[in-house]
Amino acid sequence: MQVTEIFFSIQGESTFTGRPCIFVRLTACNLRCVWCDSEYTFTGGVRMSLEEVLAKVDAYPCKLVEITGGEPMLQEKEVLALCEALLARGCEVLIETSGERDLSRLPAAVIKVMDVKCPGSGEGGSFRMSNLGTLTPRDEVKFVLSDRDDYDFALGFLREHSMREKVHAVNFSPVFGKLNPRDLAEWMLADGIDARLGMQIHKFIWDPNARGV
Repeated sequence: MQVTEIFFSIQGESTFTGRPCIFVRLTACNLRCVWCDSEYTFTGGVRMSLEEVLAKVDAYPCKLVEITGGEPMLQEKEVLALCEALLARGCEVLIETSGERDLSRLPAAVIKVMDVKCPGSGEGGSFRMSNLGTLTPRDEVKFVLSDRDDYDFALGFLREHSMREKVHAVNFSPVFGKLNPRDLAEWMLADGIDARLGMQIHKFIWDPNARGV
């Protein structure tokens, strides 16, 4: 598989925020979100075998692993094999994905964190609606919000598809440096939304532009 980086850090997003986590960041993405903070994953990387990736993961004292990108499901065959191998090692496995690719073949034990793209991303409408059928009560959905229009889109999506009945958590994340978190917090409180406000805490612990954290 083509790998941009493998590193050990603190999980900055989702309900796993604050936990030590091993990240396997794969190369390539077919979307071009205007606020993307990982454009360096679009090209390059290093070709690694499954065994080489597992050896890197095994070197860290942790059993929580996130497969991310880019868009990891562009390398579906390799990702499925990696998921199976990590689960066999007793790891808790997360995958962060836009939901644009088919997720139906992922092992049931893998926790999906689906990042539904809002209009402000420039990639609104890219979500594969059939993936709603793959969601389990262990999975999470995320909306990265750049403005009030994105927030209203997210509310509409949640209500139209009864998302809170399908997933463990809904995460609202303001675009770093663009949407004031206080504004988002106040909108959520005013509407009584059953969601989590995520702040990408790794960007507050380290330099926001740092890689490998």
